[in-house]
Amino acid sequence: MSTYPRRQVLGAAAVVAAGATLPLSAPPAAAASAGSAAGSADPATPRPQWVPVPTPVLVPLDAHFDNDGIDTASARGGDFDGSGYTFPGEELPTGRVEVDGIPFVLGSSAVGASNNVVALGQRIDLPKGRYLSALFLTACSYGNASGQATVHYADGSATTAGLGGSDWYSAGGPLSAPYRYTPDGSKDEHPVGIGTAEIWIDPQREAVALTLPVTNPAEAGKASLHVFALSLQPAAQGRALALRDAHSTFSLLEAGGAQSVEATVLNAGTLPVLADDQVSVAVDVSGARTVDPARIERLDPGEQARVRIGIRSRPGTTPGTAQSGTVTVRGRGQQVTSATRELTLGVPDYRATDASLAGHQAPYWFHRAKFGIFIHWGVYSVPAWSPVGKQYAEWYWNHMQSADNAVYAYHAQTYGEDFAYDDFIPMFTAEKFDPRAWVELFRDAGAQYHVLTSKHHEGFALWDTKVSDRNAVKMGPRRDLIRELFDASKRYTPELHRGLYFSMPEWFNPDNPWMGHAPRNPYTLAPLPYTGYTAGKDFVKDYQAPQMLELIHGYDPAVLWCDIGGANDSRDVLAEFFNHGKNRPQPYEVAVNDRSGIAFHDFTTPEYTTYASTVVAKWEASRGLDPFSYGYNKATPDDRYMTAEEVVRSLVDIVSKNGNFLLDIGPRADGTIPEIMQTRLRETGRWLKTNGEAIYDTTYWSRMAQLGEDLRFTVRQNKAFYIHSLTAPGSTLTVEAPVPIRSGDKVTLLGHDRPLTWATRNGSLVIDVPEAARKAGQYVWVFKVEWQG
Repeated sequence: MSTYPRRQVLGAAAVVAAGATLPLSAPPAAAASAGSAAGSADPATPRPQWVPVPTPVLVPLDAHFDNDGIDTASARGGDFDGSGYTFPGEELPTGRVEVDGIPFVLGSSAVGASNNVVALGQRIDLPKGRYLSALFLTACSYGNASGQATVHYADGSATTAGLGGSDWYSAGGPLSAPYRYTPDGSKDEHPVGIGTAEIWIDPQREAVALTLPVTNPAEAGKASLHVFALSLQPAAQGRALALRDAHSTFSLLEAGGAQSVEATVLNAGTLPVLADDQVSVAVDVSGARTVDPARIERLDPGEQARVRIGIRSRPGTTPGTAQSGTVTVRGRGQQVTSATRELTLGVPDYRATDASLAGHQAPYWFHRAKFGIFIHWGVYSVPAWSPVGKQYAEWYWNHMQSADNAVYAYHAQTYGEDFAYDDFIPMFTAEKFDPRAWVELFRDAGAQYHVLTSKHHEGFALWDTKVSDRNAVKMGPRRDLIRELFDASKRYTPELHRGLYFSMPEWFNPDNPWMGHAPRNPYTLAPLPYTGYTAGKDFVKDYQAPQMLELIHGYDPAVLWCDIGGANDSRDVLAEFFNHGKNRPQPYEVAVNDRSGIAFHDFTTPEYTTYASTVVAKWEASRGLDPFSYGYNKATPDDRYMTAEEVVRSLVDIVSKNGNFLLDIGPRADGTIPEIMQTRLRETGRWLKTNGEAIYDTTYWSRMAQLGEDLRFTVRQNKAFYIHSLTAPGSTLTVEAPVPIRSGDKVTLLGHDRPLTWATRNGSLVIDVPEAARKAGQYVWVFKVEWQG
């Protein structure tokens, strides 16, 4: 596991002030019975007519711009990040632009013209009005930055919510460029981008101003949030739906394999959408037909639904055909709203180009899965030592190169200065490796996928690679460890998806040593052999790429989890990876992370950290049960490992912000998984057995990820809203947030079989929690708001 890329996250989590209110459709302040149910209206019963959605209000930011982040080749002078780097103005639009269906105004790239504001707590006056949300164009320098934004109302009250963005060096999307300008005016050939962010506004009050979060000035090494543009979405009085971000994808719906068209539907009105409104979303396009329309059965005011419409190309339509089509929202058969977009019909073969790979995205199973198990296992599992909580044990070989590292002295004292790292290879025996027990443990933990280190930075492969004898079949265990694990998983836990980690470089590979030299004795500097490897290869073409293709074709992983980047042939390899998946008899799509050495990725990978607020682009946080190691560290006492409570809290926090949690274990060299790790996984699995419906196949709440330190939220579209309490509730739970709840909805605590009484008081949801319900919960208490029509 690498110690980078690191993503430093600033700012507090999203919270809401006491003035927050429930939606306009919420019940009155009197208590509402949890046992009552809202009956569905007769479909013939007239409903109020649909009304138009007001056009977003563009808020000029020119008076607040304090940073010039956009240059052109002929007009220099900007400094976006405090180090002199800038966006290329030739690649970005200026003036009015539309991003994901939302209009914005981008500033100028002229010499001396500022075009963004660095978030430092500035107050921005707004046109007085009732709005559902504020939408921003943002980018961050030196990592992802976020903090609390405050909306001020005419009555003197305020609400706050998390506002953040992604680092410009990892962002993609419609406002991206293939390079940035360096301080000397040359091009850094790496994509940079500007993304969107959104915070909720209470439409029951007139908003008058907005205060930006306080991040950092634009300085080298400090994460700063930059705001380029601001738009406001007004609320409509009555029934109104807006359609945003309608686009075709190359993803397939797993039920039947239809091509997916995605869109976001916003309830921009003051009345709820209910099942009897019969709202559906379909696509009208020449060359294809809708076979699986999306349905919206419950959408309260201000709420969003991210939908997938299944289309199937008609005979004779060539995959990759571009065709203008219309995405239409209908209610009771009548058109409510629509958007015309250019759609790509069918899924063409991927090519080894940035433009072609950009059509790929994280598959739907990956979005639903939420929880996976990472497994770091290799030769480093033999010495298995580093100072506890200080550095990664799997980096043992690299650590022992430095005289000022504790591993340098430890190795000399424990094994002797003449004991080479490769002398550990025969000791990596795996004699107690029981792959069935492993995968059944992962299943019992509630995981939906597992990712094994096929080869870490030490260059020792756990499969029978044909390009080197430095592998587990030719030496050490003399077993194909990947094959055994994958075969057991297919047989005993076929519901689990199988993935592989692969280190792109190797520390001391003689043909391309990441650390600058081939193996040597760190105490004498005498050269040492790279056991099992014959030097003289083109590292990328003859070694790295062929190994990746061996894994793709020989083991069919659902996830390729690359690390470090560096020299690569990833465009060709990933095109083959995606095309290989297409040839399966049933839809089974694959994913790749952001560390293959090219800009393209399906998800980002913060390690031993998470994001402070929702990140809409798919991400996955990883860390070990160990306080700071992925590989097994025999120095770590049991009481330093994560508790089950910490695991569950981390999982809930990550999922509420649109992430997956890849929790790592480090088996011993003999293949046994330490008992403390097994215990923690099983404890987590027991919690998920009761509460998994609030985790799997859910999505983030578009209003906010969390309220204060103790509450998180998830949504199961059309079905339920979940409130996760990270601390044991008292006799009542008060939620000062715009919870989507109506009279007749049922509230329960998962694990407790009786409905709970709830009411709204002073704009807050108040749930009575009897002692029996409190005792039924553990680690995180999950309250389910089950929508009743």
